[in-house]
Amino acid sequence: MHPYHEYAPMQAEYVQAASNRGDIVKLLDKLKDSTYEFLIQIPRGKASFAYAEGKWTVKQVLGHMIDSERIFAYRLLCFSRQEQKELPSFNQEEYVAAFDYESRSLKSLADEFKATREANMYLFNSLTPEQFTLTGSANGYFMTVNGLLYIIAGHELHHLGILRDRYL
Repeated sequence: MHPYHEYAPMQAEYVQAASNRGDIVKLLDKLKDSTYEFLIQIPRGKASFAYAEGKWTVKQVLGHMIDSERIFAYRLLCFSRQEQKELPSFNQEEYVAAFDYESRSLKSLADEFKATREANMYLFNSLTPEQFTLTGSANGYFMTVNGLLYIIAGHELHHLGILRDRYL
């Protein structure tokens, strides 16, 4: 478990989900493939399904996962390069509402998720031990590069669990 100074308190659930699973960078690489395989097995008929009124569809959940991966990886890049400026928050509801995920195929979105992670793995694998401890501020909270790696993995695991439990 990681202390609060490594991540925002609201992200504790994500960090916990990814903790005790071994090397975090190796976990992210493994998830790249296992998540992709899971996503492409989702039946086409479920792609636009939402489990309740006002909830996102499967495609929207996946779009949110892609957006979040990019945002968290950008924060990680900034912090690893010792950016001193506060990074902005993002409103996940507004981001999902601003894009028509339903016009895309689930396979296309799954491919994009995998490609995004593949690109990010170059960054994650290039981090030095010293960079893991670097901090930055986003959304009013200080966090470390290491904390962001756990947030990225835990966020993915969180949404995979929701997809399994509530959508499929």
